[in-house]
Amino acid sequence: MTETRRSQVLWCCRLCVVSCLVAVVPLLWTSTGQVAGQGTGQDEAAVLRITTLSAAKPHLVSGGDVLVRVEADETIRLADVAVLVDGVDVTQWFRPDPEHHGLLGVVTGLSDGDHVLAARAGRVEAREQLTSYPVTGPMISGPHEQPFHCQTEEFELVTGELLGTAQDAHCSVETRVDYVYRSTDGEYKPFPDGARPADLATTTTTDGHTVPFIVRVQTGTVNRAIYESALLHDPATPAPDVWNRSTGWNGRLVYTHGGGCRGGWYQQGRNTGGVLRDGLLDRGYAVTSATLNVFGQNCNDLLASETHMMVKERFVESYGAPIFTIGTGGSGGSYQSHQTADNYPGVFDGIIVRASFPDVTSATIFTLADARLLHHYFTSTAPGLFTQAQQRAAAGFGEWGSIPNLSRGAARIDPIFQAAVNDEEQGGEVSLSALEADRYHPTVNPDGVRATVYDHTVNVYGLDADTGFAARPLDNVGVQYGLAALQSRQITVDQFLDLNEHIGGLDADANHVPDRHVANEHATRMALETGRILDGGGGLAMTPVIDYRSYTDDRENGDIHMKVHQHSTRARLVEANGHADNHVMVVQGRWGFTQEAPDLGILFDQMDRWLTALAVDNATDDPAGAVVRARPVDLTDACWDNRNGGHVRVDQAQAYDGEGLCNDLYPAFPTPRLVAGAPLTNNIVKCALKPISPDDYALTLTGDQRARLERIFPDGVCDWSRAGEYASDLRGTWLSFGPSPVNRVR
Repeated sequence: MTETRRSQVLWCCRLCVVSCLVAVVPLLWTSTGQVAGQGTGQDEAAVLRITTLSAAKPHLVSGGDVLVRVEADETIRLADVAVLVDGVDVTQWFRPDPEHHGLLGVVTGLSDGDHVLAARAGRVEAREQLTSYPVTGPMISGPHEQPFHCQTEEFELVTGELLGTAQDAHCSVETRVDYVYRSTDGEYKPFPDGARPADLATTTTTDGHTVPFIVRVQTGTVNRAIYESALLHDPATPAPDVWNRSTGWNGRLVYTHGGGCRGGWYQQGRNTGGVLRDGLLDRGYAVTSATLNVFGQNCNDLLASETHMMVKERFVESYGAPIFTIGTGGSGGSYQSHQTADNYPGVFDGIIVRASFPDVTSATIFTLADARLLHHYFTSTAPGLFTQAQQRAAAGFGEWGSIPNLSRGAARIDPIFQAAVNDEEQGGEVSLSALEADRYHPTVNPDGVRATVYDHTVNVYGLDADTGFAARPLDNVGVQYGLAALQSRQITVDQFLDLNEHIGGLDADANHVPDRHVANEHATRMALETGRILDGGGGLAMTPVIDYRSYTDDRENGDIHMKVHQHSTRARLVEANGHADNHVMVVQGRWGFTQEAPDLGILFDQMDRWLTALAVDNATDDPAGAVVRARPVDLTDACWDNRNGGHVRVDQAQAYDGEGLCNDLYPAFPTPRLVAGAPLTNNIVKCALKPISPDDYALTLTGDQRARLERIFPDGVCDWSRAGEYASDLRGTWLSFGPSPVNRVR
């Protein structure tokens, strides 16, 4: 690891707040205010401390409310403590904290803007500056996207009813609480008034409480998203709040995510990641999610992170601070889990991801764009020149079907819908019929909405001066497609040359053009410096990660969820931190919470033990080391041998090109970039170039072939051993694109 990266990791570690108040307070989430002692004698040693429990940071309060703990030294009587907001006494909002020598209360009614929260006891005082933002957002994601379609009328509540009409242009609704129960036959049903249903099930939580399986679901809106929060609670008992935890809640919170990306823009969404989760509620976990945390409705990790903060804030202000929070989700849900954990540490204390990718901007889009170029070349530019086996070798995928399959996936960077175009070349995907007439077309509707990842993330990437559209961190200049296939003699020199001479690039509208596409410098730097391309050296360096996968590389018709992507994530952790000992990979288990499919339940139990042990390790000067020390000894890389109807766990380190039974059963295959020589990290946007060297090809080129190669790559070919052009380190964590001025990216 370079000295720059080592310094960056240490700097990021210092940004994180690790609380020793492990019984109630989540790791890395709370923020502690200034402590002051004045005067002489007893006052001089006395201590007061203000901790904001619900807001991600004191400068990021949303909706005018914040849960606060005021802790006092044992020398201070709680009856002598007063709490003030902007000089006004609000002590009446606070009650004694049963687990600390302090007061706990929800400060409400904060107007948008700055406020001073103070606690006083005699001549001892602590202060914290708060900044409140509207519950409709934004706080750190920049200006809201327009147009934006509300979908509250389409959102189905857990009871089966519809949420109803939005109250304003921000898609807001009144917060509501509904109760459902799980029946003894496993169905969720509305909980009736009056007599309890005869088929009401019971469950026993992880902390030993046997309770009726009745679920309290809170539904509301924040940041233009619809959110749901669910936990077990018997409505015959007092309503839970920050002072009184429901007997059915074990104190842990799980944040679920939905996958996808294509069509994920300009909409509120009508589904969350799901909160009626068997296996989690059974154990007593609370579960929360929001519509903007489904990537098929919002393919923007920055907006997803902001929504995470605001939804979790609503939960904490309703029920109290969780002991810890686990982020979980597959595919597009893994993007969100990875990037929020890295860029906004403390929102999640651990993550359990499935069918994972590092992020949408790099490994995924690089692979999809290359697949579209290859598919176009093989089918339109040079049909018949390569056999299917040779096409697969040049692309690297485990199955030939992944070439057209992933070409279709490139629709997320293609703004133009054309009815006559085949599926593999289609774009302009939108999820709402209301958006279809508004879609961009260069001649028919040049001012229409551009349905692409880049345009959806324009607050980060900015506008390209040449096109007027969102700038792109996308480049293939110098990329030698099919290089490894040439070196292994699977394709000929002439095939290699023809492929690279004619593969071309994609313009801003994803049209095929003869020239390679060139990355915008500003967009590239923003992608790398602000975490749109997963770095791994921010909060993720101190986050327990379990990455589980069902193997799909061998699907006949191809699949985007290739095993190589989790290896890329691990490689980035190693590059950033010198190790990936906080990252566990498991493949092809029986992913459920039942006796027949127990393996996902085991992973959650292991993560629970990991985070519980981590909370006991108070090494605030070495949080990354504490994470490694706390990992359960039985939580290791593994795969399952499912041959002949069996299910045998094989404990074996997972490696991209390693040996052993796991790699024999579930081999990882390269992406087109890796075939071209890119590193496993797959995080270089624009490669540095080097002169062409005959030694790179493992065979002898004729004079004509060398001359042709020089014409194809007049400026040289990719030198993957060097950092890419515009290479930049992560600027830090908790960055803002506005309106918050704290850590504002400019």
